Amino acid sequence: MGLIEILKEFKSRRVLVIGDLILDRFIWGRVNRISPEAPVPVVDVEDQNFALGGAANVASNIVSLGGNATVMGIVGLDRAAERIRDILAGQDIDFLAIEDKRPTTVKTRVIAHNQQVVRFDQESRDKLSGRSLKAMLSGIDNAVREHDAVIVSDYKKGVITKQAVERIIKAAGRKFVAVDPKVGHFHLYKGVSLITPNLKEASEGSGVEIRDEASLKKAGKALMKKCCKAVLITRGEGGMSLFENGRVSHIPTMAQHVYDVTGAGDTVIAVLTMAYASGASLAEAAVIANHAAGIVVGEVGTATATPENLRRSLKALKIKIETENL
Repeated sequence: MGLIEILKEFKSRRVLVIGDLILDRFIWGRVNRISPEAPVPVVDVEDQNFALGGAANVASNIVSLGGNATVMGIVGLDRAAERIRDILAGQDIDFLAIEDKRPTTVKTRVIAHNQQVVRFDQESRDKLSGRSLKAMLSGIDNAVREHDAVIVSDYKKGVITKQAVERIIKAAGRKFVAVDPKVGHFHLYKGVSLITPNLKEASEGSGVEIRDEASLKKAGKALMKKCCKAVLITRGEGGMSLFENGRVSHIPTMAQHVYDVTGAGDTVIAVLTMAYASGASLAEAAVIANHAAGIVVGEVGTATATPENLRRSLKALKIKIETENL
């Protein structure tokens, strides 16, 4: 099956996303002067908008490519939770919400002249406990069974724990379980199908300082031994490196222009999982995900790829994968 044909299979796949839900708030404006109170820019606000972030943005990426997504996570009893519900409903994303007293995570970015001026976060990073934890664990079993693959979107806000990952792996059986990891949590992912760290995360998670190709290989092997069957290390302008079955495959970047990397990791894991669940090999899935990432980093703000622009990219830009034994 060719890469274009794989995209056609997306519409028949269902992916469950479990993790930390985030509401992204963007405040847009212009800077014409420096504050007399402190050496900081004064932003004249012109507009604002809200978008899905974290696990919710992963689900948004899946749906934007024609797939079917369900997202499971924690929200507070607040206006931010209502906005997340509204946006998810508008995108036909099923929502298995677990309500908690904690506030819904909100990341606010102030952007002027297409550049981020400042970001401020409202959140709780406490681990789940009591009723919320019980509801999450009990809901995982049925949810995983009803989907073709699972994505764990870990932003270290307290949702992804050892108990949760073990429950997911047990319920998934042979189904594909991919994790967007967080430093400090690599020990939680033992037994998952694949993790998608960036260079910094891979270095810290493996304990290997990645300086060159030799240390990159060492880090990839260490991560597979530590927690998973395969590793996809995203390397920014260096592309991606896929470790599996005693081999490493290097995939060059597809990005033509980089304006904003917000949400790029969400795009990679969403597209890779959809492609693999649709019959692609891991290497083919990584290539498709690489094209999608190249599309979203060329836009300011949290963005998603679509079937049309992904198809155009796959047709227009052919790449050569370099594979070698570890």
